[in-house]
Amino acid sequence: MSGASSSDQPIRRILHIDMDAFYASVEQRDDPSLRGLPLAVGRGEERGVVAAASYEARRFGVRSAMPSIVAKRRCPELLFVPPRFEVYRAVSAQIHAIFARYTLFIQPLSLDEAYLDVTHAIAEHGSATAIAEKIRAAIRAETNLTASAGVSYNRFLAKLASDHRKPDGLFVITPRMGSAFAASLKVEQFHGIGPATAAKMHRLGIQTGADLRECSIDKLRAHFGKSAEFYYGISRGIDERPVVADRVRKSIGTETTFETDVHSFDEASAALTRLAAKLWASCEKRKLSGRTATLKVKYADFQIVTRARSQAFPVSSEMVLLELGLAALKPLFPADKGIRLLGLTLSSLMMQTSKDTQQMLLFQE
Repeated sequence: MSGASSSDQPIRRILHIDMDAFYASVEQRDDPSLRGLPLAVGRGEERGVVAAASYEARRFGVRSAMPSIVAKRRCPELLFVPPRFEVYRAVSAQIHAIFARYTLFIQPLSLDEAYLDVTHAIAEHGSATAIAEKIRAAIRAETNLTASAGVSYNRFLAKLASDHRKPDGLFVITPRMGSAFAASLKVEQFHGIGPATAAKMHRLGIQTGADLRECSIDKLRAHFGKSAEFYYGISRGIDERPVVADRVRKSIGTETTFETDVHSFDEASAALTRLAAKLWASCEKRKLSGRTATLKVKYADFQIVTRARSQAFPVSSEMVLLELGLAALKPLFPADKGIRLLGLTLSSLMMQTSKDTQQMLLFQE
């Protein structure tokens, strides 16, 4: 997906990445004896609940959130393993680190799925489809797990696309396809329409996206209140919701601990020069800049001081970054005690989209 809309605004490129049977797949990965068997993550006792089910178990109708007793009834051979959430969180962190190589805009929905906006990718990686393929390949190589991906121009359709060819699949819904694709689906397949709402729509004679599209906005408001605009839009393949990072990274930095304490300005400034080079390389890799450089100094007695220097415009080069750092460092000399650690951080982050234009960013940690 590439190109621009008629308003010269770039067409959004949204990915939805969804791990395949995540908890169960992690268990099968870590215990080869479980591979190929119907598996449920959860407690098998009478009041237990299935947290996740392998695809082998899903063939019997076993689903997450199902009471364990019902799951056993549907699949008498079902094996239960207790959840290991600390492991799932660790694997999820690996996966999100992969996402962060490609975009600053990542909206996690859970440990195993997230939206990514790759309209302005960190580096040139080709089309949104190519990025999705690279992410899936990296997940497979680095975690030995599979993920499904949906690619489209909005969140709603990207989510539908990722479900379309699970497991271990990829599907693209282009702007030309979006409206017809939404119209062809049953309303219960729409992400955002739950069973109760679907049943209400059925009572109103609304079975498909095409039926939903035939309803006026006034009719939808009368029956569905504040959700009417959302339903009106998605039936036409329209969803303007942005991908919103759930946490904002406010700075990027680096530091070094000396093998022996540093006492002279020349030694400290040489170390700061290396830090500035390393930090600026990280900024360039991520297409980031910032307006505030902060120096961190930890003395031999473990006292820590910080000094910041700001400017009106984003730092434009490694030399400018170093100059700000040195301006913060010079007043600390002559030093009364040795320096154990130096750090340099750049904050008030923004991405430079051109030489003259910067756009403030939410940065996913």
